[in-house]
Amino acid sequence: MAVQPEGTPCWADAMFADLDGAKSFYGDVLGWTFGESSSEFGNYTQAYADGKAVAAVVPPMPGQEGHSAWCLYLASPDAEATAAKIRDNGGETLMDPMQVGDFGTMMLARDPGGVVFGVWQAGTHEGFEAQVVPGAFCWAEVFTREPEKSDAFFPAVFPYSMVKIADEHVDFRMYNLGDKTVMGRMKMGDEFPPEVPPYLNVYFTVADCDAAVAKATERGGVLRFGPMTMPFGRFAALTDPQGAAFSVIDVNTTEGDVPKTSPVS
Repeated sequence: MAVQPEGTPCWADAMFADLDGAKSFYGDVLGWTFGESSSEFGNYTQAYADGKAVAAVVPPMPGQEGHSAWCLYLASPDAEATAAKIRDNGGETLMDPMQVGDFGTMMLARDPGGVVFGVWQAGTHEGFEAQVVPGAFCWAEVFTREPEKSDAFFPAVFPYSMVKIADEHVDFRMYNLGDKTVMGRMKMGDEFPPEVPPYLNVYFTVADCDAAVAKATERGGVLRFGPMTMPFGRFAALTDPQGAAFSVIDVNTTEGDVPKTSPVS
C-alpha cells in the first residue's frame, strides 16, 4: 500500500485504562483480533480485521489517565512542517512530532475550536491495511460547535477543498482531496450536552448495523443515536464502556438520494 496523500485519514488508535476490556468489547462488536502488545512502545497493540491492520489500542501513559477517546491520524509527508502550519493557523500541538522507531513520526494537535486529531508521517507503517470492509475504518466527521473555525483551519493546514450540503437546515460540509471526499464536518447542536467536547468521530464498517448495536449495548456500550438509514448506509453512534465515542455503519444498506452539494469558495 502506498503512503497516503497529505490530509488523508490514515490511522486510528485509542487509550484504554482497561486494555483487556477494550479488546474484548471491540473483538465482539467489530470482530477484531489483536497482535502482540509491543512493550517497547508502551504496550501498543494493533487490531486486525480479517488479518489486516485497522486500528490500535494502548494503555495510558503515566499521567495521561482519563477519558478514553478515539484519535484519527491524518497523513503528512513532513510532520514538522504540518506542526508549523497548525500553529500558524491558530491550532496547537499537544504532542510535538515524535519518531516511533522506524514505523513513522506521530504528533497530536487541536484545532482552534477544540477538536483533537493526530498527524502521521509514515515510515514502515503506512496506515490502514484495509478500509470499508467489516471491522475497518470507513469515514470520519469533525463535530464542532464552532464550524467556522474548523472550516478555516483544516483547509489551511491540509490541501482540502470544501463542499457543503445544499440543505438550509443542516450545517454540514465535506473536506475533499481532489475529487475524493475524505472527511465530513458537522455543527454540534443542542442534542449534544454541554459537557461533550468537540471531537473527530470515527466510523467503523459493519456487516449489520443493528446486530453491532445489539452486541455493543449488551457488552455495556451506550447507544447515542440511531440506527438510521441514509443514502450512504445504515449507521449508529455509540459510546464504548470506557467512554470512547465511535460509530458503526453498514454501507450496503442505503435509503434515499445522495444530497446535492455546492462548492465553498
